[in-house]
Parts: sequence; structure tokens; C-alpha cells
Amino acid sequence: MRTILVVASETLTGGPLLERARAEAADGDLRVVLCVPRRTTTHGNFTYVDNVYEAAQVRVDLARGVLREIGIDCTGEVGDPDPYSATMDAVAEYDPELILISTLPEGESGWLADGVVDRVSNATEVPVEHIVTEQSAGSPFDLTLVVANRTTNSDALIDEIQKLASSEPAGRERLFIFLVPIEGGDDLAAKRARARLTQVVDRAKAQGMPAAGLIGDPDPYTATMNALAFFDVDDIVISTYSATRSGWLRADLIERVKKSSGLSVDHIVAEPASARSGA
Repeated sequence: MRTILVVASETLTGGPLLERARAEAADGDLRVVLCVPRRTTTHGNFTYVDNVYEAAQVRVDLARGVLREIGIDCTGEVGDPDPYSATMDAVAEYDPELILISTLPEGESGWLADGVVDRVSNATEVPVEHIVTEQSAGSPFDLTLVVANRTTNSDALIDEIQKLASSEPAGRERLFIFLVPIEGGDDLAAKRARARLTQVVDRAKAQGMPAAGLIGDPDPYTATMNALAFFDVDDIVISTYSATRSGWLRADLIERVKKSSGLSVDHIVAEPASARSGA
């Protein structure tokens, strides 16, 4: 089985890269190894190392799911923050027959500004192919960021994302990234956020919706803006309790995210289980 190393970040599920992978797969058995260098956060006063790693892992998970749906065997890993080092580490471990490095165009890509493609080509005897993905060309998928904490597994939220998934036009698919801010910021809060994230991602996948997720900064605005820096999001869903119960609404989270992101933000109101049951 041939092994191809794919190194990418923002363009990992871009159309040109997927088409190139399909073309390689048509020639016979193929194993694709994904390498995604992790990136640092851009908002807030602290960098949550786990969050940075998870953001890259989400890219890997989504891309693996996409490639496997089109019949391509795929593994993946999060690499060094330096794309050159990440690539060379992966070359040493997987011994690929071809390296595909996917970037945004000249002038938009930090990797090209740093000469990553040429440096890798000069450092290895493995053929290196550079694939350019225009931002406007994007991905054949729509990407929705879903931000929630205590309402993560509410029926109202699940119903909304099911509607979004079923509204996609023919030939496109919607991917969901769930973001659960660590409400409180301590270890126990992180464990609660992780448990909620795992439950909702599993629930979405069980209903046939491609999904992945990460926990984020305790401040929901900071967590959301960091996620938008990590991913090329098409729209946002924010789920909260009603205004009388939600600190996020009291902090005007919805309007702040709309103003800063310029994206469509759908607000879903969910009721606590006690309110739904009449307690």
C-alpha cells in the first residue's frame, strides 16, 4: 500500500486537496497520513495548551471522516507548531512516497512566506507537491460552530443542528464543530465540559451528522473568537438558557459575536431539565 503524507491546516478539507487525494486513490491501494501543525490562540491573556492541541485534532478528525467517506484509508496526527518541523517528523515516522503540502495562495499563506514548501523539498528526497486552495474556493462542506455549555445536550439544540444538516443542497454536506467553554476554569469545570462535549459529539454522530469538538476558554466570547481563528467557519449556533437564567445573554454574547465575526449567529434557547419537567 502506498503512503502519502498530507500536510495542511486551514485547507485540510479544501476541494483541490480532496480531488488530488481522489486521483491518487484511483491508482490503487492508498494510505493517507494527515499532519496538522498546531497553532496558538489569538484572543485572551492565556494560551490553553490542551485547547491548541485539540483545535488541530478537530481538523484531523473531520478530515479523516471526510476521506473515509470517499473510501480512502486515513490516519492522522497533530504536529509541531512549526510546519517544517512537523513535516519532517512525519516523514521520518511514516516514510511516505509523496508529500502533499496544501496552503492558501501566495500573500495569504504564512507557510509560503516562510518558504516551507521549498525547505521541505530541499531537505528530503521524497517528491513534494504544493496544492493551493483559494479561500473563496474553500471546502465542499459547510462548517457550523456550535457554542454551548449547560445546554449542550438539549433537545432544542439537537433539533436545530438536525435541521441545518437536512437543509444542505445536493452535493454538499454540513460539518459541526462543538465548542464547550470551561465554565469556571478549574479542573472540575474542565471535566464537566469534556463530558458534555463527548456526549453531544457522540449523539450527533449517532444521528449521522459529521461532528467533532473541543473545550475552550472559560470566557465564551474568547473561546468563540479563538475557534474562529482556528477554523474557516460558515455560521455559528449559540445555545443558552433564557435571558433570566443565562449569564452569557447578560454579557451580550450573541451581539458581540455577531459584530466581531460578521457571520450569521443563530441563537437557540433551551430550558433546564427541571423547568421542562415542571419542577
